[in-house]
Amino acid sequence: MIEVKSISKKFENNKVLFDINSHFEKGKTNLIIGQSGSGKTVFLKCLLGLYNIDSGEIKYDGRSSLKMNDFEKLNLRRDMGMVFQGSALFDSLNVLQNVRFPLDMLTDIDSEEKNERALKFIKRVNLEEALNKLPSELSGGMQKRVAIARAVVMNPKYLFCDEPNSGLDPKTAIVIDKLIHEITAEYQITTVINSHDMNSVIEIGENIVFLKDGVKIWQGTNKEILNSGNEEVDDFVYSSELVKKLK
Repeated sequence: MIEVKSISKKFENNKVLFDINSHFEKGKTNLIIGQSGSGKTVFLKCLLGLYNIDSGEIKYDGRSSLKMNDFEKLNLRRDMGMVFQGSALFDSLNVLQNVRFPLDMLTDIDSEEKNERALKFIKRVNLEEALNKLPSELSGGMQKRVAIARAVVMNPKYLFCDEPNSGLDPKTAIVIDKLIHEITAEYQITTVINSHDMNSVIEIGENIVFLKDGVKIWQGTNKEILNSGNEEVDDFVYSSELVKKLK
């Protein structure tokens, strides 16, 4: 679990996050949603430790970010996996090499074990037939599956996904959503997804944080969001064609 206690963030005189309190649950797909400019990306980067918060505290399974020394922060980063919006695969490396990359960089296990671990997760995302293919030879959905395998190959406690469905057709987006949801439950990961996709919200939003202008307006589940009773949440949710069809 990740607990967020009264965090704020500003850049020079521009305050982006305002006194946010929330939590992200282990073994569940936790979504951060909101319109463009709501602060979703900054919030995600604060959780990742890419931005230092100006006030407040973030706890990772009870470990406070404020009390960690450099060694503990390094170990925390090794507990994190990341799926980037554009997949961020290495063009010159094939599927196996891309998935193996974190093991090559961060572990001293032997090559055979690295291959075994990489293959385990490549099979988990159903890409064993594409081991030797380069990213340019893969579809967008296949690239996202490689990115997911690479993100979890180190057995992270925390998985962060930045708009994982960006650029995908609706059918492929559903496949990626289900895969992230299954892996989250299977390995009991605390998964945090930055998304604007209402299909993702409805399908896999087990715990949803809604931001507007850097303020947490609402938090709840996908079963609760359609009847949130919050006007700002309703304005966002019911602007989706998908949700209009559900009414």
